Parts: sequence; C-alpha cells; structure tokens
Amino acid sequence: MVKNEIIDLRSDTVTLPTEEMLEAINQAKLGDDVFREDPTVNQLEEMAAKKLGKQSALLVTSGTQANLISLMSNTNHGEQVILEAQSHIYWYEVGGVSSIAGLLPKTVKSKKGAPNPEDIQTAISPKDIHFPKSSLICIENTHNRHGGTVITPQQIQNISKIAKSNNLKLYMDGARIFNAAVALEVDVKQLTQHVDNLMFCLSKSLSCPIGSIIIGSNKFISKARKLRKILGGGMRQAGIIAAPGIVALEKMIYRLKDDHNNAKYLAKQLSKIKGITINQKCIQTNIVMFNIKNFNITNERFISELEKANIFALILDKDMVRMVTHRGIEKEHIEKTINAIANISK
Repeated sequence: MVKNEIIDLRSDTVTLPTEEMLEAINQAKLGDDVFREDPTVNQLEEMAAKKLGKQSALLVTSGTQANLISLMSNTNHGEQVILEAQSHIYWYEVGGVSSIAGLLPKTVKSKKGAPNPEDIQTAISPKDIHFPKSSLICIENTHNRHGGTVITPQQIQNISKIAKSNNLKLYMDGARIFNAAVALEVDVKQLTQHVDNLMFCLSKSLSCPIGSIIIGSNKFISKARKLRKILGGGMRQAGIIAAPGIVALEKMIYRLKDDHNNAKYLAKQLSKIKGITINQKCIQTNIVMFNIKNFNITNERFISELEKANIFALILDKDMVRMVTHRGIEKEHIEKTINAIANISK
C-alpha cells in the first residue's frame, strides 16, 4: 500500500473500471441507442434480462433514474406507493416519487429492511372514494439504510402474495441485488422470480463507471423506454457505457464475496474498540454501520480525524458512521482503518 494512498469507504460508487472494462469501451461497437441500433447496448440488455429471469431490459443512466422510471411505469399519477420507511427511494431521491411521478408514498417500518406482510396489508388503502388507490409495493435488496441487509426469496414471496391478492405490482430496488445473491449463495433468479420488475446498478459493487439496468416484461420495458426519453435519458452511442457492463456481468459478480468478507472482518475488529456499538447481525454484505456516541467527540471531528489518515467515511445519521467495502479495498486497508479508529478512541 502506498503511504499516502486514499482509503475511500464512503460508498461502492467510488469504484473505478478495470483495465478490461476500459479496453471493452475502446473496442465497443456503437450505434444510436434511441433508434435501438447500438449493438453493445442491445447485447447488455439481452444478457441482463436473461440473467435475472425476465423478458426485457433497459439501460439507464443511474439508480435514481431507474427507480423513478420504474415507479412511473408501474403506476398512474395520483396513486399510492407503499415503501419501506428507510428506503432509498423515500430518503435519497429528492422526492421524485411525488414531485415527478405524482405518487403518494405510504411508509411501512421494518427491523432489517423486509417489511412484515401484515403491515403491508394494513398500509394498503381501502377501496373508498376518500383514499388514493394503492397500486405498487416497493422493496429494496440489499437494504442501504439497514446496513446492506438481505431480503430472502421466502420473504419476497410472502410479500408477493400480498401484492397479488390485492392486485398490486411488486417492484424491487435491487441496486445491490448481486450482493444479496452472493451472500445467500443462491442464483439471482431466486430473488427476482416473485417481483414484477426491478433494477440493479452497474456503477456500485460491479465497478462500472456509470449506469443501471431496469428489468421486466416486454410491455413494462416498452413503457419504461418511452419514459426514459421523456426524462431526457435517451442516449446515443451508449455502447461505451454498456461495454463495461457486459464485463461486469461476466466477471465481477464472483468477487463480491471478498467485499463481504472484508466488511465482516472490519465489523468484528471495530466491535473490540471501546466506544463503538455495532450490530454484527446486520453485517451481511458490504456495508458496515456503527455508532460512535460513546466516543464523546462530534461526528465532524471523527470524520476529520479519519481524513487526516487519508480514510474517508460517511455519517449516515447522528452518531452513526457508514463504511462500504468494494473492489480496491483490501485487507491491509481494513487494518489501517481499524488502527486509525482505535487511535481516535484514545
């Protein structure tokens, strides 16, 4: 490790493309994707749809755009969408669910990101003239604000039963869906078979520089493609974005286990430092969240002290720190981070 090397644990969005990805960009065959003539985009979309067990797929610029397009494709203006109370859509997407999609969010609390089906049933609006129509249930897998926790195939199926019995659609914000599949040691299709549609990010743990993929039926993706154009997301020679995505789906999923192992090791060592509170049961993938309330220093100072050691992290909430492992973070980086935090605690 270079002496002054930066250890960036703020997010897996800071990953850089591999040499193979850069070469794929350089060699990519290109065309106009709005005319559906970019062969590299077409190849990626076909590959993604097949891998996740759905009919069709659509490349978009970001996870936030993917979620917004999907919300709009599943609903009509003025309807109600049921969201987990700590969901990314509700917290971090600038209120697009209401300001652009025109939907009324109804939140349901959970312990580890997977809402109780009975609570979802209770949240569904009665069929009464005074209430908006409930039309969509959204789940998030893995769950960001719950620390990268995983929703199992059985939990998804149980929620799907509620959706179907009430004639609602079930959508998955699967930004880190491959982390979930790797953590559970299951084929990713087991996590997607009971949802109507979903998205996943190329630009997080899969190390691509940009992009997300929406997955669903042919009819759903046709509507999503039109909405992508409305939102200014129609791209031209987008093969330069799709090319590293193909590499990612072929070669970057298997290594996610390394990130999970590094996260668990980081969490285990942090738990030994006086003043840190951490829930080991929530360290299931590549996100580590811990409380520094008993450090008796401000959040700002904690982050500042880390930055002096060229280590970057995020304050998620008051006294709650988030660190995310990813490609480029090795065991030696974890050790340096642990030592730096131990020194802060003295």
